[in-house]
Amino acid sequence: MSDSTTRTLSRLAAWMSDLRVAIGLLLVIAIASGVGTAIPQKETEGLYHQLYDQQPWLGVLNGDAVLALELDHIYSSGWFLGLLAWLALALVLCSWRRQWPALQAALRWIDYRSPRQLSKLSVAETRSCSDAGASLDQLEQLLRGQGWQVRRQELRLAARRGLPGRVGPLLVHAGLVVLMLGAAWGVLGGQRAEQFLAPGRTLELMDSRGRSELTLALDAFAVERDPAGRPEQFRSDLRILEGSGDGDATLLRQARISVNHPLRFRGVTFYQADWALAAISVQLGRSPVLQLPLQAFPQLGEQVWGLVLPTRPDGSAPVLLSLSSEAGPVQIYGADGGLLATAAVNGEAVAVQDLPIRVAAVLPASGILLKRDPGVPLVYAGFAIALIGGGLSLLATRQLWAIAERGEAGSGSERPDRLHVAGLCNRNLTSFAAELPRLLSGLQQG
Repeated sequence: MSDSTTRTLSRLAAWMSDLRVAIGLLLVIAIASGVGTAIPQKETEGLYHQLYDQQPWLGVLNGDAVLALELDHIYSSGWFLGLLAWLALALVLCSWRRQWPALQAALRWIDYRSPRQLSKLSVAETRSCSDAGASLDQLEQLLRGQGWQVRRQELRLAARRGLPGRVGPLLVHAGLVVLMLGAAWGVLGGQRAEQFLAPGRTLELMDSRGRSELTLALDAFAVERDPAGRPEQFRSDLRILEGSGDGDATLLRQARISVNHPLRFRGVTFYQADWALAAISVQLGRSPVLQLPLQAFPQLGEQVWGLVLPTRPDGSAPVLLSLSSEAGPVQIYGADGGLLATAAVNGEAVAVQDLPIRVAAVLPASGILLKRDPGVPLVYAGFAIALIGGGLSLLATRQLWAIAERGEAGSGSERPDRLHVAGLCNRNLTSFAAELPRLLSGLQQG
């Protein structure tokens, strides 16, 4: 590799590991995450045309632009994953170029041999004493008693404390890289599906090869409502079985899930995500009770379900049964859109076009979101590593050197022994500068 190529790669690595570049990447990723919160994700193409063709998002982006820019699936888009990869590479380069050399330098013992070298350090002080060697011994004992690592040589010593603080930035960077790897793995290798399940029904869960892995059974589902009738909480009683769900199936887990209280089992998370009305049981005249499926009618309003039911044997004179709650009431409309009658659930029959109609029951369905995210352990591990590194980064790394200088006698004057002490600190230097005189004061008292 030529020298020019080496210099070019070195300049590129320096630019990519620059703090300003990392901050810029974090800002772009934060803005993209905010856009992903504002725009619905992973919906059908028709929904984006319905939402943004007439009223473009921010007045600029219509449905085609949202789809072209992959704003409908930001977190799994190529450009968003590219930003994460760029940030991870920047953190790795920063650790390799700066944090790792700083840690290696902190691990090496520096040996200052002359008082003049100590006088050039950030914090330095010289004290006269009767016996410099004895004072140095006292200082060594005092430092060891306070948890310092001490390396003693004849008439001088070196000490350090808070060395784990140098590991903190490396751990923070490593934790962020592991976190981003987990997030990318979860997006690329994860699975997500939402199913509506009625009580008494089962759902087979398949593995990646289409083989039956587990069976999910819904025993009961309930909707808790406030005094005004608005849904507040949904609860589902689940059983997880190994087998096909028949009598030979083995019960593995039984639990209740609700909103914000999911169930995690074998790498799959079961969320209580939604609810719906699945079926209605009606009796027409003297007929047996018929259980008929319901379908959503968004054109009539949000969370409105119903079905079209003929009232004549030849299929003529249809009526629409409409309801928005499993507790009713059921409103019955004619072909012209006029309200014909209102029926209570499990109440008396009402006459509609000379036909008695009784609503026996309404069967709600639980909307369960199944999510398999293989990157979750890495995400949690990354958070833990970053938090540990952040805590260690708060520790100040302090280094201290001391040299005992013997006095000289002659020419009618005598110079006493002197103890030269100096130190360095990577953070809160003011506190360290105030601590050093107190340390020497304790030495004199000793």
